[in-house]
Amino acid sequence: QVQLVESGGGLVQAGGSLRLSCAASGSDLSLSAMGWYRQAPGKQRELVATITSPGSTNYADSVKGRFTISRDNAKNTVYLQMNSLKPEDTAVYYCYARRFGASVGSWGQGTQVTVSS
Repeated sequence: QVQLVESGGGLVQAGGSLRLSCAASGSDLSLSAMGWYRQAPGKQRELVATITSPGSTNYADSVKGRFTISRDNAKNTVYLQMNSLKPEDTAVYYCYARRFGASVGSWGQGTQVTVSS
C-alpha cells in the first residue's frame, strides 16, 4: 500500500504562484507514474500533469506553459510548480501514484488551491 501526503495548497491572487508537494511512503515504493489531478466544485476530476519514472511528462492543455511537474525518485516525491495562476485553476488537487506492474494506483487526500481574481 502506498500512502500519499500532499502539501503546499492555499489562497493566492491571480497571476501568483504555488508549489505543491506529494510525498509517498509505504512498502515497495517502485513507482512508475506519478501525477496530479484536480476537481473543482460540480466538476469531474481531471488530469493536470503526469510524469514517468524516467521523467517523461504530460500536461493538460489548460496548464501547458504555466505548470511544471517534477519528481525526486530518491525522496519518492512529486512536485507541481504552478505559475500565472488563474481563478479557473481553483480546485482540490490530488496526488496520484502507481507502482510498476500495478493496474491501479493510490490517491492522496487532496489539497485546496484557491485563486482569487
